[in-house]
Amino acid sequence: MGEYTIYAILGILVVVYLIITLTTKRSSNHRKDRKFMDDYKRRDKNS
Repeated sequence: MGEYTIYAILGILVVVYLIITLTTKRSSNHRKDRKFMDDYKRRDKNS
């Protein structure tokens, strides 16, 4: 495995990055769904 060590390390880093990205995206979606945001009106992008 000597010559493939760097590829194994890079693969593990990519997997860890994807896991972190998915969990932060899920938590940000959960944060948007909280009850105190019900009365919040987002401004229209066009106006």
